[in-house]
Amino acid sequence: MNEFEFILFVSNQEKSTKFYQNLLQQKPIINVPGMTEFKLSENVKLGLMPESGIAKIISPPLPNPKNGNGIPRCELYFKVNNANEYVKRGILLGGKEISKLKNRDWGDKVGYISDLDGHVIALAETN
Repeated sequence: MNEFEFILFVSNQEKSTKFYQNLLQQKPIINVPGMTEFKLSENVKLGLMPESGIAKIISPPLPNPKNGNGIPRCELYFKVNNANEYVKRGILLGGKEISKLKNRDWGDKVGYISDLDGHVIALAETN
């Protein structure tokens, strides 16, 4: 495998793009109707695709993703230098706090928030 892209289905591409642009403090490398992409590292990208767009491809036989909006469907685990700053920024941008920043059993200090569509975001730093 040469490259990895994780794509979130979002209810409002424009609002989600602004949320992630400000949370990650970077501009998308692609931002066109139907797809936004952020380059997270050399070989990893985060994509945002409108639920209505993917529904045209997968529904039926799969349920329309808009029916699952707000239900946690994934977790993004970001290791960052100052997790507290990211948690605070995410909440200011409209995300919801799920679990306060604290030391976890696996050795990281992690705070959990959700994005505008209910996707879980873990903001972690190594202890």
